[in-house]
Amino acid sequence: MSSSIVHKKQPRDPSPGFKFAKGVGQVTGGTLLAFTMLTSAIVAGGLVGLAVSFRNLPDVRSLRNYIPSETSYFYDINGKLLARIHGEANREVIPLDRMSPDLKRAVLAIEDSSFFSHHGINPSGVGRAVLVNWQRGSVVEGGSTLTMQLVKNVFLSPKRKFSRKVAEAVLAIRLEQILTKDEILEMYLNQVYWGHNNYGVQTAARSYFGKSAANLNLAESAMMAGIIQAPEHYSPFVSMTVAKQRQAIVLSRLRELGWITPEEEAAARQQEIKLGQIKSFQGSAIPYVTEAAAQELAKRFGREAVLKGGMRVQTTVDAEMQRMAEESVKAGHKRLRDQRVRADQMALVAVDPRTQFIKALVGGVDYSKSKFNRATQAIRQPGSAFKPFVYYTAFATGKYTPNSIVQDTPVSYRVPGGIYSPKNYDSSFNGPMSIRKALEVSRNIPAIRIGSAVGMSKVIETCRILGINSPMEPVPSLPLGAIGLTPLEMASAYATFANYGWRSEPTVIARVTDSNGNVLLDNTPKPQLMLEPWAAASLTDVMQGVITNGTGRAAQIGRPAAGKTGTTNSERDIWFVGYVPQLATAVWVGNDNYRPLGHGATGGGFVAPIWRDFMQKALKDLPVEQFRSPSQFDKPSSK
Repeated sequence: MSSSIVHKKQPRDPSPGFKFAKGVGQVTGGTLLAFTMLTSAIVAGGLVGLAVSFRNLPDVRSLRNYIPSETSYFYDINGKLLARIHGEANREVIPLDRMSPDLKRAVLAIEDSSFFSHHGINPSGVGRAVLVNWQRGSVVEGGSTLTMQLVKNVFLSPKRKFSRKVAEAVLAIRLEQILTKDEILEMYLNQVYWGHNNYGVQTAARSYFGKSAANLNLAESAMMAGIIQAPEHYSPFVSMTVAKQRQAIVLSRLRELGWITPEEEAAARQQEIKLGQIKSFQGSAIPYVTEAAAQELAKRFGREAVLKGGMRVQTTVDAEMQRMAEESVKAGHKRLRDQRVRADQMALVAVDPRTQFIKALVGGVDYSKSKFNRATQAIRQPGSAFKPFVYYTAFATGKYTPNSIVQDTPVSYRVPGGIYSPKNYDSSFNGPMSIRKALEVSRNIPAIRIGSAVGMSKVIETCRILGINSPMEPVPSLPLGAIGLTPLEMASAYATFANYGWRSEPTVIARVTDSNGNVLLDNTPKPQLMLEPWAAASLTDVMQGVITNGTGRAAQIGRPAAGKTGTTNSERDIWFVGYVPQLATAVWVGNDNYRPLGHGATGGGFVAPIWRDFMQKALKDLPVEQFRSPSQFDKPSSK
């Protein structure tokens, strides 16, 4: 491709000049501009000289025989190989003439609109970056051309250092001397990372839009070009709203350059985007786990290190327990459909309370049909499964015990917009009852009364301590779980109750080394006491009654267990979350489109049996353990 292909029509002058206010501002602006231009000239001239003298930099000619980086390996907690992941695994190299002209224009517009006129570096861009970085005393702004990005991705460390920027520039100049512009552009578009383990335009186009890169239209091309800067953030699979905002920026830039007309811009903005499917990690034995681990590592080390760094990753997951979890989810889903529960999806997360290690994680009914990980990413309402957070908060004050009496009688609260008068699930009222009984049979009014008495802000504080960071408001309806959180958050929080208030950060990664055995990450648990042990033990004591005498009787597994059912008023989400001393598990059932599951769909009736099925399998070879009695802990003094 040449510059004539990039420019659909003659672009406007890219540097129409700066306008400054009169007076001092004008002098200051002129001085700044002059200094920038002088710096640019010096930098441009100096870099050409450095290109000759820098003899220890990589030989750019090796790009003609580029070999992919080392594969990363993922294992279960016992050393069983789960997946091999490396950058080349999801790349299909295609020639430039098999790429959509719209895509090539869009990428150049947002990444390097002067690509066909510079010789590896853009002096004005580099000069501006040098000036800003000199003023700040650190590298805060880039001036990278597309060629510089290519050599950085292939040869250099991702660390933002001035020396690296100089090396980028030198290598870019050298590369432009041995490769044509079309060769550089082709290599860049096949090399660049597009998110979700997609390297290169072809696999990215097939993943995002289910089509070849040659067939991308302007709207799709602009969205893909916008992804490059921050793939995990701008991906339409993560947020179509954010992706559309980024797409609009690219389209606006194309129009400003004169490469598309205003009419074409407007039409592309309005064009419907039809997404394909994420195709990453299809070779994994347990892809939901592998992808969750890779995402956790990417946050810490960056995606390039995960996909190209030759990591040896020991996950926390037990492959055999994972198999049991997947079997329970599939069988449970089939049973639900047979029972005419209109549920398309499920998620299951099992956590070891002693370590907060994730032992099993199932993000959906069938990964081959949906890659979305509902266990870690689905924000769903917990319904009555939220009530334990309210009652723990009450116990922690020292003013309440499981035998404290609370009224199950009509109550109303003034809220913005009118009066809030909550009801129980069956619309009846049972008068005075103990907290123990109220939680066992999941009465709504007592939970709201207790929450109001201790303060909804205190309840929110408890949630934050337990690692639940979803937005919450201290409103009267909070105890009924009208907030969004993930199954992993629920499993981790209940695991902390099971461990009497001791908590580590939940993780799916136990240990990471490089290919030489050097330790990169060691997640040996470092538990901290986050809750009042007596209050946690008292809550566990009450929640055992949920299973023996209350709404969770279908969860009985022949050993001491505690848990809570969850059903939203709209019957869009049903849950069972429970634990024994060695394992805490959350199971969620619902629809991705939030369609109601059907009248009478409850967590106790339909989800508790699925939880029971998994726990009986997972605990088969583990000894029966008793929970510690609240009497073994000091009760907190009244506050």
